[in-house]
Amino acid sequence: MYAWEVAEPGPVESGAVGNGPVESGPLRLVEKPVPVPGPDELLVRVGACGVCRTDLHVAEGDLPVRRARVTPGHEVVGRVAGMGAEVTGHSVGDRVGVAWLSRTDGTCAYCLRGAENLCPDSRYTGWDTDGGYAQYTTVPAAFAHPLPDGLDGLDDIALAPLLCAGIIGHRALLRAALPPGGRLGLYGFGGSAHLCAQVALAQGATVHVLTRDPAARRLALDLGAASAAGAYDVPPEPLDSAILFAPVGDLVPVALRALDRGGVLSIAGIHLSDVPSLDYERELFYEKEIRSVTSNTRADARDFLALAERHRVRATTHPYPMSQAPEALKDLKAGRFDGAAVLVDDGGPWR
Repeated sequence: MYAWEVAEPGPVESGAVGNGPVESGPLRLVEKPVPVPGPDELLVRVGACGVCRTDLHVAEGDLPVRRARVTPGHEVVGRVAGMGAEVTGHSVGDRVGVAWLSRTDGTCAYCLRGAENLCPDSRYTGWDTDGGYAQYTTVPAAFAHPLPDGLDGLDDIALAPLLCAGIIGHRALLRAALPPGGRLGLYGFGGSAHLCAQVALAQGATVHVLTRDPAARRLALDLGAASAAGAYDVPPEPLDSAILFAPVGDLVPVALRALDRGGVLSIAGIHLSDVPSLDYERELFYEKEIRSVTSNTRADARDFLALAERHRVRATTHPYPMSQAPEALKDLKAGRFDGAAVLVDDGGPWR
């Protein structure tokens, strides 16, 4: 099969990017055997794989290497092509989703109390294990998400961003503790934020979007946001809650100053640049809170997918052939599209 691998983590811009492999840079196109599923695993034929900013962090070395030459990608929609001897409840041909969280120990104190996202032995698709920038991938059957063909009429491309961008946005919204009918600020408005906004709006929130990208601001207003301004601007009213999706530590004090008394800032990214020193009186006093978001549980995924179907949450998608994975990462970093990029194995040549 064909697959992309992170040959040497480094800046995406350093490589020669085109319709084929990167000659010098983080991603390299390789041919290798189709993986063999373990006893408790599914073999999945990849149909589409969303492009997440975490993939960029893996490729650029912002996250430490956990698997040499890993294949990125953790927003995978595909079909079961095989399975291990211990697997039950799945059939060849079923459509499933493969998300970020790929395995936990199931026995630690965190798993036992329902916080499997905090498991010290957790493993992640596209970081610890090979992911979906490939024609095939594997996933523990217990961590595969059933995606019935009739799921609200959504095809593979539309579903892929829901499997990380949507799930993490949902968890970030829960962590932000937005009161009913509350005022929510979203800092950054990419794949995750534009899905989170739809859920918040459907639940009756007033949403203010703060982002550098004019196209993203237009999308926010089209989706129903009450306002859309620059990332460092002041929203038109104090916020009950805010979520920081942009991996920019400089925005932490900006968002805290925008909160009303008792407000909560939820930081959604796995990586964040350095946060400047905070002024306690201006930015933290009056019982303001900062909360981080760490991965998600399988219950989060089930709950979000149900919400997405109920409220008809839709991703704005920009498909790329799987052969253009490096180009998609470059475009993501440069902010060249609103919504989410999705890699599609369209059956064409990868070179």
